[in-house]
Amino acid sequence: MNSKSAVILAGGEGKRMKSDIPKPMNEVLGKPMLRWVIDSVKNAGIDDICVVTGYKTEITEAYLDSLPFEVSHVLQSERLGTGHAVMMAKDFLKEKGGDVVILCGDAPFMDTKTIADAYDSHSEGDYSATVISAMLDDPTGYGRIVRNADGTLKTIVEQKDADEATLKIKEVNSGGYWFDTEDLLSVLDHIKANNSAKEYYLPDALYLLLQNGKKAGAFTAASPDTVLGANDPAQLQELNDIAKAKGY
Repeated sequence: MNSKSAVILAGGEGKRMKSDIPKPMNEVLGKPMLRWVIDSVKNAGIDDICVVTGYKTEITEAYLDSLPFEVSHVLQSERLGTGHAVMMAKDFLKEKGGDVVILCGDAPFMDTKTIADAYDSHSEGDYSATVISAMLDDPTGYGRIVRNADGTLKTIVEQKDADEATLKIKEVNSGGYWFDTEDLLSVLDHIKANNSAKEYYLPDALYLLLQNGKKAGAFTAASPDTVLGANDPAQLQELNDIAKAKGY
């Protein structure tokens, strides 16, 4: 049985949130979104957790240090994208090995069952990487999952790069991934910031693995809510409403 660890990306500022705390520290039903993700990870039997902090790191660090269990954290002092955030956790990854799930700290409905089932799919397929996906009625704005004929992952195409046929795909990237840790470390430093934002993006790790002849999979979450996050107070309110309706 491979060891499992988790890296949770929680460095975002969330300028449109109109709050002066890190975005993942905004609350859904009185609990920071980050805590929802941590709880899901722990309930999936993963105790080795590293949170990548950024904006107003002292707030997130103080919260993590106050938890009744240990969660390590590293600082991403410059926010240069999701790939760069994971680079900050390199020492943690080297130490843990096995497989790692990488999740967004502001997607509170990424639930335990999805994390665990995605791992099973990842390990049964013997994949280097497995992206957690969801089916959306309106996939606008999300990266689309393009599969090979055998169901394995061919690529992820961002909205802005998608042609007409790809835009019709309703399966989208949730921003959550399982990686074989060693494979991830083999490509992490090769991610380039050759885009307009000059940022390092984590999906590029997937492309590099596929280019290297590795296999990747996509696991479809049962609920489309797993991809939901909040970028502004209205969306945060919506998350609270969904959580209430679901009886969390």
